Amino acid sequence: MTAPVFVVDSLEGVGPGSVVEVEGPEGRHAVSVRRLQAGEDVVLTDGRGRGAAGVVLSVFGKDRLVVEPFEFPVEPEPSPRITVVQALPKGDRGELAVETMTETGVDAVVPWSAARCITQWKGERGLKALAKWRATAREAGKQSRRLRFPEVADAATSKQVAALLAKADFAAVLHEDRDYGSEPLATAELPAQGEILLVVGPEGGVSPEELALFEEAGAKAYRLGRSVLRTSTAGTAATALLLGRTGRWS
Repeated sequence: MTAPVFVVDSLEGVGPGSVVEVEGPEGRHAVSVRRLQAGEDVVLTDGRGRGAAGVVLSVFGKDRLVVEPFEFPVEPEPSPRITVVQALPKGDRGELAVETMTETGVDAVVPWSAARCITQWKGERGLKALAKWRATAREAGKQSRRLRFPEVADAATSKQVAALLAKADFAAVLHEDRDYGSEPLATAELPAQGEILLVVGPEGGVSPEELALFEEAGAKAYRLGRSVLRTSTAGTAATALLLGRTGRWS
């Protein structure tokens, strides 16, 4: 089994001969929850692509350990980069979507307040929901042993999503209805580098007005398979398909 991952604020200046102290919530999780002891292997990361793999030298109290790193892996910037614009699902299914997309390998998630979303993020409630999504991405990044965690952007309006689509090298709106001219994502011509942007609509679907807005921005409608996936699973399935097709899973 691979070594557990813990997040530190920075690995700047950490190299051969360094020791790193892990404290706070991460230290508590390592010492009190995982019950790590001296001599066990761990990996530290800043969540931005840098890592430090090493061994626990000592443990203090309930929330502090000292690590001596001996390897310094770097997870390069992904290419092509995959961003999923995720319509806000009901309940905790948004966190489920972020968790599974992170484990699969998505690079960024943009929460989207679509017209047909039952859930709407407003005021303090919206800020708390966004914080949960970001915490989920962080924890899932650690669990899946990633060194570069996905970014979770602020919630976007449809107009803001259209602006993102206009800048992408490949922009797709997942749509199961063939009447809209959707093509198979499995056979779409993909860029070798740059930005791939996928839009996942709400349970009620992308409205005709939103679809027209996104098409005007350069996006096209694509479908996955024969079955219709829920909004909380479609992004994960599409991300997996693209990671395989672009060679990032090779």
